[in-house]
Amino acid sequence: MVDNQQYDVIVIGTGAGGGTLAHRLAPTGKRVLILERGGYLPRERDNWESTAVFVKGKYRAPEFWYDKHGDRFPPEVNYYVGGNTKFFGAALFRLRPEDFGELRHHGGISPAWPLRYEDLEPYYTEAEHLYLVHGRHGEDPGEGPASAQYALPPVLHEPRIQQLSDDLESQGLHPFHLPIGVNLTQDAEGRATHDSVCIRCNRVDGFPCLVRGKADSQVVCVDPALTHDNVDMVTGANVRKLETDGTGRTVTAVVAELEDGSEARFSAGIVVVACGAVNSAALLLRSANERHPRGLANSSDVVGRHYMRHNNLALMAVSHEPNDTQFQKTLALNDWYLGADDWEFPLGGIQMLGKSDADQIKGEAPRWAGLASPDMPFEVLAHHAVDFWLCGEDLPQPENRVTLDENGDIHLALDEKNNIEGLKRLQHKLRGMLGKLGMHPHHLLPHSLYLHKGMPIGATAHQAGTVRFGTDPRSSALDVDCKAHDLDNLYVVDTSFFPSIGAVNPSLTAIANAMRVGDLIAERVR
Repeated sequence: MVDNQQYDVIVIGTGAGGGTLAHRLAPTGKRVLILERGGYLPRERDNWESTAVFVKGKYRAPEFWYDKHGDRFPPEVNYYVGGNTKFFGAALFRLRPEDFGELRHHGGISPAWPLRYEDLEPYYTEAEHLYLVHGRHGEDPGEGPASAQYALPPVLHEPRIQQLSDDLESQGLHPFHLPIGVNLTQDAEGRATHDSVCIRCNRVDGFPCLVRGKADSQVVCVDPALTHDNVDMVTGANVRKLETDGTGRTVTAVVAELEDGSEARFSAGIVVVACGAVNSAALLLRSANERHPRGLANSSDVVGRHYMRHNNLALMAVSHEPNDTQFQKTLALNDWYLGADDWEFPLGGIQMLGKSDADQIKGEAPRWAGLASPDMPFEVLAHHAVDFWLCGEDLPQPENRVTLDENGDIHLALDEKNNIEGLKRLQHKLRGMLGKLGMHPHHLLPHSLYLHKGMPIGATAHQAGTVRFGTDPRSSALDVDCKAHDLDNLYVVDTSFFPSIGAVNPSLTAIANAMRVGDLIAERVR
């Protein structure tokens, strides 16, 4: 136990933001303490079992939150070293330059960031190299400029996905290799070489990786950081509140409940919160005191507000020909990201999901009544499945928010119909192409079991926006350096800081920003 010791920096959380920031600070020689609510994920066969991961939700946190009606639901959160990156699909996209400016959507305005794409671009490049991203800049004609090419070549398509790419190109579209973080070495045919860590299997998306082949925060950042003598980590440390001094300007103690139920107190010159957008907001709200009656960093009353989580659809098409693909997550399409010939507003992007298997499809069957062909057994349907992920932008609304009740339980209010017209049109675009892509035009099935999405509010994987940054303390909680306006030594570096979310997976932006803020903190403690 390391409590009662003085540290230079405490980092709360080990996901894309916290884990990366700890890694960035480790070489400084300054004393860094990482606090993680969970422990290491058990390495076991169930890591790769669909029934355990998706149907039974074995690794999902055994907790419930409450919606705006007071009904409880199981959120899609995992408390392990590495945070939710243990289960992410490792799709590591940059936001587009346009995402950093104000964008007009059918459902409202996506606000501008206080940073430009150019400010984050060098860190995007570093993040791509650190997280072993495979891809090829220049294939997506709408992407922003890159100062360096990906360090690793694209993960090559398997035959059915290569055919899909060719068919999309024949329609005048611009499919590109999905940027994905895996520790893969390929031969000329794209197969994993004998010395590759990643074995190019069908468990990349939504499963933890048994062989450490996925570039998650634990493997890439936390474990390497802990090889430095100046970095410590306490697992099983559920941080309950932050205490301040009498002026309210300085966090003086981080109070955590340990696995045995005891309380531990930690202190550092700088405290960094990276618990995930919902839990970071909850921690700040729970830390209210006389100087901060509405919660820490909350003189603006924005903490907990403007929650975003993307408008997502997981869909399964049925190929005429068998789809023998194992590693399916290699293709993406952003032709309608900012609009279409027949619509002036952004639609979003399409990318491949991990390959469906029979167990997942059996779990979906009750939801597909009347939609799936009764003469196609589960195993045959799985063999012909081609899986897509459609992602549209969710807009920040102050009423979409995290609050706490008198018991300290988390309540999450969400407008599930926020800016969904673009996603509907994106689905219509995909459905209209199925016949020309070698797929049954009448079979595009909702894959709601994927990521435990039995109900939309439970799909919290892309949570963001609850502790937004900005230049005006009246409308933001953090400054442009991600330091709280109201406190001198409190930073937030998970996706809470996002003022808008774009329509791509937020992980790479959280990673790049953690590197940026890590450099600022390193200079400060130096």
